[in-house]
Amino acid sequence: MKQDIHPQYHKNAQVQCACGNEFTVGSTKKLIEVEICSECHPFYTGQEKVVDKQGQIQKFKEKYGEE
Repeated sequence: MKQDIHPQYHKNAQVQCACGNEFTVGSTKKLIEVEICSECHPFYTGQEKVVDKQGQIQKFKEKYGEE
């Protein structure tokens, strides 16, 4: 392998979810922020949840109006 071309690997990278859950993984970044994780994902929890990514639902409602 070539020397000095690979990013630094962190064995204890911190992952923070929007729901407040935190856990560690291995990654090239020290901090990873996610919007949804296994603790709050509808597939794993069995509860229906609307995930609004960057206001897309609000944009849709403004464009087409609410019924």
